[in-house]
Amino acid sequence: MVIDPITLEVARNRLAAIADEMGVVLRRTAYSPNIKERADCSAAVFVPSGEMLAQAEHIPVHLGSMPASVAAVLATFGDAMEPETQYAVNDPYHGGTHLNDLTLVRPVHAGGQMVGWVANRAHHADVGGEAPGSMPAHAETVDQEGHRVAPAPAVHRGEWLDSFVEPFLAATRTPAERLGDLSAQLGANEAGARRIGELATAEGVGRYLAVVTALLEYGERRIRHSIGLLPDGAFAFNDFMEWGDDDLAIQVAVTIDGSDLSADFAGTHPQIAGNINAVSAVTRSCLYYAVRVATDPTIPANGGCYRPMELLAPSGSLVNANPPAAVAAGNVETSQRIADALLGALAQAAPHRVPAASQGTMNNVLIGNDDFAYYETVGGGQGGRPGRAGMSGVHTGMTNTKNTPIESLEAHYPFRIVRYALRKGSGGTGRFPGGEGIEREMEFLTGAEVSLMGERRRNQPWGLAGGGPGACGEDWLIRGNGTRERLPGKCTVEVTPGDRLLVLTPGGGGWGS
Repeated sequence: MVIDPITLEVARNRLAAIADEMGVVLRRTAYSPNIKERADCSAAVFVPSGEMLAQAEHIPVHLGSMPASVAAVLATFGDAMEPETQYAVNDPYHGGTHLNDLTLVRPVHAGGQMVGWVANRAHHADVGGEAPGSMPAHAETVDQEGHRVAPAPAVHRGEWLDSFVEPFLAATRTPAERLGDLSAQLGANEAGARRIGELATAEGVGRYLAVVTALLEYGERRIRHSIGLLPDGAFAFNDFMEWGDDDLAIQVAVTIDGSDLSADFAGTHPQIAGNINAVSAVTRSCLYYAVRVATDPTIPANGGCYRPMELLAPSGSLVNANPPAAVAAGNVETSQRIADALLGALAQAAPHRVPAASQGTMNNVLIGNDDFAYYETVGGGQGGRPGRAGMSGVHTGMTNTKNTPIESLEAHYPFRIVRYALRKGSGGTGRFPGGEGIEREMEFLTGAEVSLMGERRRNQPWGLAGGGPGACGEDWLIRGNGTRERLPGKCTVEVTPGDRLLVLTPGGGGWGS
């Protein structure tokens, strides 16, 4: 069946709109500020084989790794899958990334046959573990970080299954909020499944499947054309993760051969007894993101455009960890460094497209006790871009969330914001300067446990084409008696009423001399 270009474009936009609608349903019905306000969630649509068909413009590290969750459900249940059943997974070693990100996956049927999948992923602010927020800085194994869910049936015909929901809620410090967010995820998938079913029925199942197959082939043609415009060759780059006093290498060589591209992480530091290990699904998502930056971001983000890319990630390394390694910061911090290394390599092949390094961290702040759990990532400086300065005070790279408005934050949690401003002078110098970081200071009104997960506290975000580096980030604990203590970028500390936390986020590197 020949599918004309106009039909392809209409279908591409309609399917992306379905994924976007799923995200709207999820955010509007969620309980937690982390999802409702910060939009720490993502949604996508898949073909029956599990390849991604369309996505909303949500979070790169979620979307690029979500096919692994669908694949894990397919591998686990295969022909035993039931209509109107949703499957849950967060186990990093069985289709997940880190435990906070729970994915719900639902098969979609029309005309008596399966026509695809819908899935959404949401960051739950607490899933148990040894510290509020489920990212203890001292964790060495994944089980210290919270409750694991290997692919399992979670919902059948709109009703939660006790086998999933009871242990999940029992593990968390905030069960009511978790159930509210889970229900929002359930509703988002039901909305997406309804739209896909309506579309497939209206078009006819055979024609619908022909159109989605053509869309994947179109994505592959577009990305192969764009890769083919880059020079052939091998382009190497290395960057570093900060762990205590050590710098641990993330090393990559990107090889372009015609319309094919491979990324080889040989030489990357082995996995460690800490939580900055990333599973291969995270590394794969970074590769997809970086190649889109260096080629053409208007190319449909579907499984077809992933086909020409090969990932070579050494088993047992920081970019392809083996169980039972802890991985909480691998998803949020190591992903940023993997993306930086890939972009540094691709800048040599596409200097007219790749920006200088952005802040390179998500500046994770987790605060809680037995009564509440707060999670937020703090924006910083974007790297200067060819032809344009970097933006200030935004999320960059593998994340794409908002901030929690101060009014909402102070209404939900027992602390207040003392200062919130751009960090003047933190962007790198250059013809196109890097964006500025953020200064955020909060005062605690109750005793709590604080965990920080940040990077670029020692190694500055690099400039490109002669641009200067951005400023490093800093974290300070100011006690009620006025004493100040600079905190490590990754730590868990106790605070008391009257204490204050000051987070200074990195600026972006500059582009051009």
